[in-house]
Parts: sequence; C-alpha cells; structure tokens
Amino acid sequence: MDFRREAVADLAEQVRSGTRTARDLVAHALERIESLNPRVNAFVAVDADGALEAADRIDAAVAAGEDPGPLAGIPIGVKDLDDAEGFVTSHGSAVFAGGPAEVADSPFVARLRAAGCVVVGKTNTPELGWKADTDNAVFGPTCNPWNLAYSPGGSSGGAAAAIASGMVPLATGSDGGGSIRIPSSCCGLSGIKPSLGRIPSGGVQGAGWLDLSTKGPMARRIGDVVLALDVAVGPDPTDIRSLPRPEASWLAALDHPRLPAKVAWSPTLGYAPLDDEVRARCEEAVGRLESLGTEVVEIETVFDEDPVRDWLTMAVAYNWRTLAPYRGTELWDKVDPLLAAQVDWAAEHVTALDLVRALDACHDLNLRLVELFRDVRLLLTPTCAGPPPPRALQGQGLVNGEVEANWARFTYPFNMTRSPAASVCAGLTSEGLPVGIQLVGPQHADLVVIRSAAALEAAIGFDEVAPA
Repeated sequence: MDFRREAVADLAEQVRSGTRTARDLVAHALERIESLNPRVNAFVAVDADGALEAADRIDAAVAAGEDPGPLAGIPIGVKDLDDAEGFVTSHGSAVFAGGPAEVADSPFVARLRAAGCVVVGKTNTPELGWKADTDNAVFGPTCNPWNLAYSPGGSSGGAAAAIASGMVPLATGSDGGGSIRIPSSCCGLSGIKPSLGRIPSGGVQGAGWLDLSTKGPMARRIGDVVLALDVAVGPDPTDIRSLPRPEASWLAALDHPRLPAKVAWSPTLGYAPLDDEVRARCEEAVGRLESLGTEVVEIETVFDEDPVRDWLTMAVAYNWRTLAPYRGTELWDKVDPLLAAQVDWAAEHVTALDLVRALDACHDLNLRLVELFRDVRLLLTPTCAGPPPPRALQGQGLVNGEVEANWARFTYPFNMTRSPAASVCAGLTSEGLPVGIQLVGPQHADLVVIRSAAALEAAIGFDEVAPA
C-alpha cells in the first residue's frame, strides 16, 4: 500500500465495501509514521491506540451494513493550530504546549471525523503559524521528504511533509499568508486555499488571524482535496464569517475539469524577484495551457507595490492579541525570539488606525482584481519566488542563489483579498525540488479555481513521489 499512489476516494470506497479495512489503513499510517517520522518530523503527537479503536468502530459499522461516510477509514493528521479532541493544541509554542488536551474538535475536524476520517495525530507548525518555514523550539524542524536538508515550507509544513512521505493521504491545513500553498509547492502537492469563510473557523475561541486565515484539507492531488472540501464547507453559527454551503457538489464538477478560455500570467505581480528555474517550470506549465487552447495574456504589474507592510500589520496585530497575556511573564522568554520581537514592535507601534488602513489596503487590492477579472477568468503566478530553501537558512530562501528573506511573497496578497487560490506542481528543479504554479480566481469563484487546477494538473501530468 502506498498512500501516494492511491486516490483517497478509492481507499474510502474499499473500506465502505469491505474489501479493505479501516484498521489496515490506520495501521499502515502508523507504520509509516514510526518508520519515517524520526527523520522527517512531520508529526508532533500520535495516538496509535485511539486511532486503531476508531478504525475498529468504522469496520464494525461496515459489518453492520452502515455507511461510515465518504472518507471512511482515511487516516489524517491535524495541523497543530487546530483542535482535535484528546490532543493538546500547542500552536508550536512552549506557551501552550503544556496545556490540557482538547475536549472537542474544531468544526473542521468534527466534519472530517463525521465523514469517516480517523485522526492519528497532530502535525508540526511554526509557532502560531507565523512564518513560511516549519520549525519551533518545542518540536524542532520538519524536513522536506524530497530532500531532508531542505524546508517543506510553512506553516502547514508538517501536514505537507506527512502527505509527501506517504504517512497519511490527507491532513488539515490553514492559510493566512500562503500556509497551504507554500508547503504544497515545496512538497510537490496540489493545494487549495478556499475563499475566506468556506470552512468555518468557529468554536469557543475566535480565529487567530480572523481576516486573513482560512482552513482547508491538504492532499497529494486535487481530487482528494475536493473530496474532503465537499464534506467540510458550509456555515457554522459560531463563525460570523462563514459562507453558505455551495448549491452543487464541487467533487461532481471534477467530472468535467476545464480551463478558462482566457487567463492572465504574471511572473512577478509587478514587484517580486523570481528565480530563473522557478520561472522556467512555471512558463512550461503556462505553455501547456496555451497548447490546450487557452489564451494567455502576460501582465507585468498586477499590484503597484508589494503589500507586505499592510499584511504584516494585520498578522503581527493578531499575534499580539494571542500573546499579550504572556508578555512580561516567565513564559515570554520561551517565545520564538523573532516572533517576540514582532509582537513587542506591534505593542509599541501598531495603532488602531494602522490596522484599519491595512484593511483599506485589502479593499484596494481587491478592486485591482475586480478590474483584472473583467478581462480574464483566472490569474496565474508562481507560488513562491524561489525553490524550497535549505533548512540551514532558518526560514530565509534563495532566489537565483542569493539569500532572500521574503521568498514567498506571491501568496499573501490573495489572503488580503480573500480570493480562492491553488498551487499545482509544475515540475522539479535541477536539484530535484518541487516548484508550484499558483492559480487565483475571482471572489468566491472556488469552482473556477478547482476545475482549472484539476485540468492543469492533468495537463502537466506530474506523478513523481518523494524519495523519503
């Protein structure tokens, strides 16, 4: 069995039909984790006994003639920013790692469990998900299964590494500045950031990055992601930003994947440096679109300047809100020094007016997209400015061999605009590291992005798996 070679739908159908047991799937996941996790460090907590017990309940339901759901028996990892009953939500932070185990699932995890998923453990994340590299003082760094000396990206890097190495076929992620798309790009996955509100972030506590971050399932291929999306999307009364459930099944729409007649390709968005190899792989993917009959319009400037300052204003304000009770306590010394410095800076310099102006900037960015999408149906960009960076750079990246601190600057503008956006693997660099191409759609046009990503994924035909 290789989770990287079998579709999630096929695995679940085998469990539902009784031709394979949920225990088989979960036991295989636990064996892979035991074998690989000491080197990859994708999982930070595992409950083998609880997962096997849950699998046995699913098998008993099947034996009794019941349908456990469309994701029957699928073992999943839950990102350690999300609540899963029985596990501590540490947020990758020493501040929270000693807390009690959660007594309830988040709405997202609850929906996946109700559809038949089995939670085997929690996956690694940087502290509070604050950066595009997966490393923290509590659990250490996660390695990229394509090359253990490289980063899997972040902040859903533990989830991406778990999938790319075949530990689990499905995991949860979240994306406040690229945290699903960046690790999907770095680990050779197809990933989707749904429109803000598609998957509720409700529960007893408000969302950490309430105006930026959206949750989403992660898997190796679009079809697997959409199968999980179909059971996860829809409103929740505890999330005031949650959107109504789509009228039609997104999964059914994949029976007819298609590309728009006209798309825009912007290799720099108007402000970003770009690695030559990343450009080459992305332009090869764009060429595939043109060969299929899609008209491609190259646009030099989408945004007049890098919106990173406004994005950072929002992000550091949210982290300040989360960590404010711990400033000045003995726990403060355990916070990542760079994160602590950002929060200290925010406490001294970020005003309410600054935050409102950052929200105004989100509005202005979206107006630019409204104008763009009058002429095209989809925007294509690189997912990252550089390839997966060496872990030795400690969160910085490389663009044409030069160290670049902001190597992931193509993703966060579309958190600010709340746009649906996906990353599809465009191929490998000369060093065998994955490269992603990003697809961005108009407001709430998730279905356009999903269908296009599926069609592009098929056209590229990338099917290699990581050696780890």
